[in-house]
Amino acid sequence: MLRNLLFVLFSQFVVISAMAGGLRVGLSPDYPPLVFKQEGRIVGIEADNVRAVSEIIGQKMTLVEMPFERLLPALQAGEIDVIMSGFSVTAQRSEQVIFIDAYMQMGQMAIMHRDKVAQFAQPWSVYREGVRIGVEPGTTGASFAEQELKDAQIKYIADATAAFAGLRNDEIDLYIHDAPTSWQLATSTENNDLISLYSPLTNEMLAWAVRKDDDHLAGELNRALAKMKTSGTLRYILNRWIPVTVEVR
Repeated sequence: MLRNLLFVLFSQFVVISAMAGGLRVGLSPDYPPLVFKQEGRIVGIEADNVRAVSEIIGQKMTLVEMPFERLLPALQAGEIDVIMSGFSVTAQRSEQVIFIDAYMQMGQMAIMHRDKVAQFAQPWSVYREGVRIGVEPGTTGASFAEQELKDAQIKYIADATAAFAGLRNDEIDLYIHDAPTSWQLATSTENNDLISLYSPLTNEMLAWAVRKDDDHLAGELNRALAKMKTSGTLRYILNRWIPVTVEVR
């Protein structure tokens, strides 16, 4: 009994000591408007979230930049303390991390050339037989197309730039990707020949993540997020970066 009590007390001491020294926030700044670089600085929704949380919990939070695929391994290895990088909540990830309450709801959206608006004006039209769908390999959009669009012709495309070229050259009818890609079209002048179906095809929640054994930090971040929601801080941050309405629960 005493041995177990000492172990619990030691574990709490380690967590509190780590927080006293500051938190390392892992992120991949290549996902506008969630987190990206502007004139050499990391900006976006998550960057603002970090500043708000840091002030609320009274802890220094240091940004640690790395490729997106490195975030989860780095968290599990103890190289970072929290992931704040537009991280989608999935069943597979939930087995490996503790997710904080979601701060934003979004989903996959279909982008098309304006010449095809009449053809795909209704959300159900995406599901028609023979539709040529472009997706990025390994993404939620690709998973959606593979599982739900059985009658489509799926083409795997490296990135949004190549997909936009495919839409313009009539190589694909639709490009399915994360909502932020569609949000950018709303303010882009160079891509004003493209348009998105703003009705999401999937329902995804974004949340921050900590290690499975870090219940103390999870509690601190959940309390900070709750305060951001009730004070209007989170809504202000989202409105600052997103040109369309997003539901926050």
